[in-house]
Amino acid sequence: MSSKALMEKQMTGKCLCRSQSWYIVLISFLIWFTSFYLYSSSITFGKRGDSFLGNNQTNFVGSSESLYDVAIDETGANSSQVKDVMIEDNVEKVVDETENERRHIKFYMDMDIDIDQVIASLMSDNNETETFETIYGKILEQELRIAKDYNRGRRERARRTRRRSKIKPAAAAALARFIGKKVNKVVPKRRKQNAIKHEPIPSSCLGRYIFIHDIPRKFNQDLLDNCKSLSVFTDMCDSALNLGLGSSLPSKENLYSKTGWFSTNEFLLEVIFHNRMKQYKCLTNDSSLAAAIYVPYYAGLDVGRYLWDRLGFRRDHDAVELIKWLAGRPEWTKMWGRNHFLVAGRINWDFRRDPKNVSDWGNGLLNFPESKNMTMLVIESSPWNNNDFAIPYPTNFHPSKDDNVFQWQNRMRRLKRRLLFSFAGARRPNRDKSIHNEIIDQCLASRKKCRFLECDDQSQSCSKPENLMLFQSSVFCLQPPGDSYTKRSIFDSILAGCIPVFFHPGSAYVQYIWHFPKDYTQYSVLIPTNAVKSGDAKIEKLLQRIPREKTIAMRDKVVKLIPNVIYANPASKLETIEDAFDLTVKGVLDRVETIRKQMKDTKEVTSEFPEQESWKYFTFGKLGSHEWDPFFSRKPGKHDT
Repeated sequence: MSSKALMEKQMTGKCLCRSQSWYIVLISFLIWFTSFYLYSSSITFGKRGDSFLGNNQTNFVGSSESLYDVAIDETGANSSQVKDVMIEDNVEKVVDETENERRHIKFYMDMDIDIDQVIASLMSDNNETETFETIYGKILEQELRIAKDYNRGRRERARRTRRRSKIKPAAAAALARFIGKKVNKVVPKRRKQNAIKHEPIPSSCLGRYIFIHDIPRKFNQDLLDNCKSLSVFTDMCDSALNLGLGSSLPSKENLYSKTGWFSTNEFLLEVIFHNRMKQYKCLTNDSSLAAAIYVPYYAGLDVGRYLWDRLGFRRDHDAVELIKWLAGRPEWTKMWGRNHFLVAGRINWDFRRDPKNVSDWGNGLLNFPESKNMTMLVIESSPWNNNDFAIPYPTNFHPSKDDNVFQWQNRMRRLKRRLLFSFAGARRPNRDKSIHNEIIDQCLASRKKCRFLECDDQSQSCSKPENLMLFQSSVFCLQPPGDSYTKRSIFDSILAGCIPVFFHPGSAYVQYIWHFPKDYTQYSVLIPTNAVKSGDAKIEKLLQRIPREKTIAMRDKVVKLIPNVIYANPASKLETIEDAFDLTVKGVLDRVETIRKQMKDTKEVTSEFPEQESWKYFTFGKLGSHEWDPFFSRKPGKHDT
């Protein structure tokens, strides 16, 4: 039929060929659309679990981000602006995949999708940075603006700006799978940190998850690899053996039990703690789930290399580099470091050098503004600062089983102690504040009731495990301040079941608040330093006046405290006993949770007490005048004790 005939028939209404052609096109389109939909319907939109929360700007927040992150990104905030931002918990919920898919599809049910525009933008050869999510976000933002225009009665403007060639969400859900393949090619998946395989995490881990920062090796492992440079006085390579426990001690049944004893160096605590943390049952690879974040920096080993170096900048170099690294991580901005903690295996004074005096002792790690937000764990804390907390010195005993601990405790209970008291130390003739000379004189005058073990720096006699023999034969062990308030001998005496006698509350009572009872009279005796210095206090007479029943009760309490002051072997796990590591982690988590609640409620962290009153608040939970005020009236200088 000619085109002229077709036109004539159309004009007369007698030919329906044109309308039939439209039916064929429509049917073909429906068949194509149905086939395409059935082909891709088995694939679900939102496989990756991404969702969008529209804000009042042009950005969209992923489900793995918190509103806090967006506030920081949009305002360029820093740690000084934290009080202007509301903190939200950044906890990613584990949801069934099908439930996740329904949520995403439901989100888009109320608006059309310009799929043509998404495909065109994403498939462009010039596209190197745009992803399905970013393009979709821009389109959805425009759709939200159009929806608002409708609500405001601007129907004409909305009709003019509405795009064509739209399909409904059901088709968009299917098509998104095809687009997702392109997205995966353009955007590589982010590498997960701490890719450590762990057993399924029990529900008891809720609120106890810990994330371990994957810091550069130079801050930990490289230090151990170069162990000969760690000390100018001691070969630390042997001490670094057995996960930081040192070499195994030979069996001496008259001195200690058959297993679990090592030649442990007190300055390897950060290595021991790190290896214990690797076995912590509530580790997570997702920092957004973590209640706290552990930084495995060997701060003590680092600064120990340069403590006697006149070039102060060498002592600070790695510490400064670490803080910069931490502050540049996304995990830092969640709480501006207030959920971070690290172990520095030396006394706090080794990390509190005055920044104005480069040649002074130690480095300035604890004085950095960022460090003041963190929880710093040291073997001796400062009573006048609120960000460092003391944890026990490591002893030579690192049990692998609960039975090892129970057997040792029973052995210490049964021992017959022939000495009333003993002291291991040395005279300090050039230190006016020290009471070592007075204690030694009184011990020697007591003859058979006291034994004195003189410590020689060259032979290291007091650091040998044989020192335990002295403590095991004594009812009381004298623990005056040494170079600082605390010393390892305190924990050796407790391990031996010997009741410690302190001469300053800064030696234990305001230090190990997570490990010792608040009522110090349950497990120890306090004789004021000035009373000994003046000669008013006669140690032998004071100890003899304690009733026998009270002495037995104190010794039993000391034996019960043994698990609190030991670190179990990192190569194994204790079943029912909580050791010093477990109590430390509990203390850190409680502290971080308190700060987190405060940040939620008030948007800022405010101290409830003057920092110089930290010892009083952390020990007693309240301020006000106290009988120990004279002990802490001023900060001691180096070797002032």
